[in-house]
Amino acid sequence: MKYLLLKHYRGGPTPVVDHPPIDRWAPEEVDAHVRFMREFADRLVETGEFVDAQALSQEGAFVRSDGAGRPPVTDGPFAETKDLVAGWMVIDVESWERAVELAGELSAAPGPRGEPIHEWLEVRPFLTEAPSGSE
Repeated sequence: MKYLLLKHYRGGPTPVVDHPPIDRWAPEEVDAHVRFMREFADRLVETGEFVDAQALSQEGAFVRSDGAGRPPVTDGPFAETKDLVAGWMVIDVESWERAVELAGELSAAPGPRGEPIHEWLEVRPFLTEAPSGSE
């Protein structure tokens, strides 16, 4: 079953470790964090559990139809949220438990001073069939 591991930067129900924003990390700390993420993905490629991963820019916009052909655009960084959706990883694993296990490992990516950042990851299964009209 496929799961989305949605990487939130600085957020979740209760921050475990307070760390500065990544733009204030030393270059070697950023490099170590990115290296951890790549090595984690490489390991999942070897086990056949990796599907895709992408990092997201902090720039963006909200867009919705206005019904008149001119959709309004609201600049990001996405007001109404305490954190930034930094990226995602899609995994294909045998169980919910395995998805949670991998999210826990990914949460321990290093940050400032090489310490695990314990970031919150949202784990969501892919919808495997269209919802019925009664749902």
